[in-house]
Amino acid sequence: MRFSLLKSCQAAILLGAMAFGPSAMAQKAEFSDQQRQAIGEIVRDYLLKNPELLQEVIAELEKRQAESQRVAQASALKETRQSLLNAPHSLVVGNPSGDVTLVEFFDYNCGYCKQALNDLQTLVKSDPKLRVVLKDFPVLGPDSVEASRVSLAVKNQLQGEKLFDYHVKVLGARGRVNGERAMSVAKEMGLDMARLQKDMAGPEVLSALQENAGLGDKLSLTGTPAFIIGDEVIPGAVGLEPLKQVVANVRRCGKANC
Repeated sequence: MRFSLLKSCQAAILLGAMAFGPSAMAQKAEFSDQQRQAIGEIVRDYLLKNPELLQEVIAELEKRQAESQRVAQASALKETRQSLLNAPHSLVVGNPSGDVTLVEFFDYNCGYCKQALNDLQTLVKSDPKLRVVLKDFPVLGPDSVEASRVSLAVKNQLQGEKLFDYHVKVLGARGRVNGERAMSVAKEMGLDMARLQKDMAGPEVLSALQENAGLGDKLSLTGTPAFIIGDEVIPGAVGLEPLKQVVANVRRCGKANC
């Protein structure tokens, strides 16, 4: 009887401590080793009998983490907006003076980026008011870094639609894309290869890669493609219709979700 009463009291203390947070939990130092062991057994037994509680806890943790990330990204978007939208080394596609800007971080060896390429082309063709900014974000190894170095140097010789054509040919290529593969596309398009190699080694290319990596870090990007529009970061190849919808939302209310 006394043991049952003790267990009930300990359970009440534990639940009360959990309810009132860290300050109450700090009082655990007042429990003896025997009491702590008893409390641990009570908690273990309760969770074994009610395992669905663990799912609720995990769901709540994921919810809080997602909200924390959303708040951090919103702050980072405000801080980096100028670099996101108007960095001189970025590839601008569509209407340079468009009323809505969609930013994509991509990697030339990203299968999902290749998948999203058709969506991007369709968006640009179907929406004459859309401005798209493409940012090299080589996260898939040295081959990707070399391909991006070539891409950033190509910008010194190609502009507008021709530069986008180069991007499409490289990103749409089958198999692994490296610096040699990217340079072969540049050669096919008639670029000055000696100048290209010189520009690849220039400080502007390194600076662009470092800036894009820094932006990705601040925005907590974990992969490619990653789209930024309005006040939101959209990870992954989400498809044409969702992208159309967020563009329409930003055009209507200034936010990705009205």
